[in-house]
Amino acid sequence: MKQQIVIFGNGEIAELADFYFTHDSEFEVAGFTVDEAFLTATTFRGRPVVPFETVAQQFPAEHYRMFIAVSYSRLNEIRAAKVAAAREAGYQLASYVSSRATIFPGLTIKENCFILEDNTIQPFAEIGANVTLWSGNHIGHHSVIEDDVFLASHVVVSGGVRIGRASFVGVNVTLRDHVSVGQKCVLGAGALILEDQPDFSVVAPRGTERSSVPSSRLRRI
Repeated sequence: MKQQIVIFGNGEIAELADFYFTHDSEFEVAGFTVDEAFLTATTFRGRPVVPFETVAQQFPAEHYRMFIAVSYSRLNEIRAAKVAAAREAGYQLASYVSSRATIFPGLTIKENCFILEDNTIQPFAEIGANVTLWSGNHIGHHSVIEDDVFLASHVVVSGGVRIGRASFVGVNVTLRDHVSVGQKCVLGAGALILEDQPDFSVVAPRGTERSSVPSSRLRRI
């Protein structure tokens, strides 16, 4: 019999979490919970939604685990706060690791991690608690991803890198080997990180400029 879980959230990430847990895990989603102030419907994806303030009445912690399906809002603070609240209420936090992710013996999966398909986590890498690795990332050997971090897709973390707590790493970011990124940093899409970044750094590359020539004047396409 599968372990029953309750998902905190009723947005797109909660919908994805429900799909992944349902189709590719040893867990079964029994229902959803949100803060009462954000309760707009009593069902979501065909399952009950209950206020977090009273979730233990319907889904007691001794029989259900919880997963916090929240994005990187406010530099991951909201997700971290909800993990702490669920822990305080007595819940064990579930994690999801895709069967299509590549991992090796010795990796410890901590609470409330969400590791999607096509992630490669090399030997001797360490992943903290409440870490989201969206699809298609490379986590190099001996690298450390601290707690509450969110990596978007196709990030290359070279060997021996450290990414500090509650940081956000955008799509297609590349980190050179042995660089250290501080806490609560934001590395924007496409950034190339070649040196250490202190706490609260923002690295935001400019997007490709739009040509002043309209596509209707291009003759070779």
